[in-house]
Amino acid sequence: MILMMTIVVQATREIMKKLTNKELVKLYYDELWNKHKKEYIDIVFDDNITFHGSLDITVKGKKEFEKYMDSMITAIPNLFHSIITMVCEEDNIAVRALYNGRHTGKLLDYEPTNNKITYNGASFFKFKDGKIIDIWVLGDLKTLIQQLS
Repeated sequence: MILMMTIVVQATREIMKKLTNKELVKLYYDELWNKHKKEYIDIVFDDNITFHGSLDITVKGKKEFEKYMDSMITAIPNLFHSIITMVCEEDNIAVRALYNGRHTGKLLDYEPTNNKITYNGASFFKFKDGKIIDIWVLGDLKTLIQQLS
């Protein structure tokens, strides 16, 4: 049984190695963020992932990213990320995204409003050895904060 599980895990890793950077970004949004499948943290991220968010946050490592993700999901449980445009160049991808959801938990210094929120953003991804190593997110904070007030 253990041998069979080891073979399955190794086969899964081989499949994952063959994913393109574009496919990794789609998994990041579709599976990790939109479906809250945290197992994708290990699939799409390098162990030394650095995430720079527009909410004045920088996290390093998978566990720290998971804590950040948990705080966002607590504040906006149905937060949905839509890819509007994706531009790929070598080991870099830029995404124009649209974020929407309902603000039902505390976010920053804002108590829950139950407001529907929608705002634009851009994310910049860098890759190393078939994994996401760095993400910079720039969101339209002015629009977001107006909807949280």
